Amino acid sequence: MQQELLEQLQKITEEEHAILKGAPDVRRELYTSEKDFVIDSKKLLQKGRLIEIRPHTRFVHFPKHRHNYVEMVYMCSGSTTHIINGREHITLHTGDLLFLNQNATQEILPAAESDIAVNFIILPEFFDRAFSMIEKENILHDFLISSLSQDYSQSSYLHFQAKDILPVQNLIENMIWTLIHKKTATNTINQTTMGLLFMNLSLFADTINQDDPHQYEQNLVFSILKYIESHYKDGTLAEIAAETCHPAYYISRLLKKHTDSNFKELLQQKKLQQAAYLLSQTSLSVEAVMDNIGYDNSSYFYRKFRERYGGSPKEYRKGELGQK
Repeated sequence: MQQELLEQLQKITEEEHAILKGAPDVRRELYTSEKDFVIDSKKLLQKGRLIEIRPHTRFVHFPKHRHNYVEMVYMCSGSTTHIINGREHITLHTGDLLFLNQNATQEILPAAESDIAVNFIILPEFFDRAFSMIEKENILHDFLISSLSQDYSQSSYLHFQAKDILPVQNLIENMIWTLIHKKTATNTINQTTMGLLFMNLSLFADTINQDDPHQYEQNLVFSILKYIESHYKDGTLAEIAAETCHPAYYISRLLKKHTDSNFKELLQQKKLQQAAYLLSQTSLSVEAVMDNIGYDNSSYFYRKFRERYGGSPKEYRKGELGQK
């Protein structure tokens, strides 16, 4: 990280000065007005802003709490240990990224002066522009997005080990810089940057929750979805089962649990998504599109395409359908 930014983030805050002088705990009134420790975005965000940053409070055990917003934690230097949902111990190292949705509880062990973490306070609507930038239909992106939604029950956090992913580092540093310097149009700039961040992170699904044993199922789902994204033309359940060393029935059951679809349904969904993309973005013939996605039965393809999009491929290309 740029040294100037790091020096600004490392400054001792008023709250930290009080802790160093003997205050036994964080000042709850800075974070919430409620009896339950739910950190309130209204305490941390200026009116009209969708995103803000604040350095993590060091030198003290930060007690168990939740947020009424999406929190993104970026580890600028050093490390911090987080206890998620009362059981998962996650240590963030320099370059790591942690997303927490509103279902997650978090508790943080004391950090030293050189342990610099930045907390991004993000209202859900901030992600609207970011998600609109992402390919409209992509099963991996859909799963990433659902992991951040408030009512998603299978997972409440995403942990990326992103130290060696240069584009991710640059994009996060750009957001921190604009938020510190409070330049005009920062919401638009940072919403666009967040879209680019998600597009980059989706390429590195195998770095998500890598060391978190309680997230084993989710890790496996990410791996399978990434396989489908890359092998939609000729991928098979038998092949991914062999690659992951799990029985085929287990793979389909796991996908059904986390995505409401089995392997065959997801593979077909991706084929049709790719067909729709090629029809709208290229001049390939329908036959060439079919070949590109691995279909050789035209009547089956036309039937499935019509079921999903409400019309024929040619109608879709002409924009005559309400494209989903």
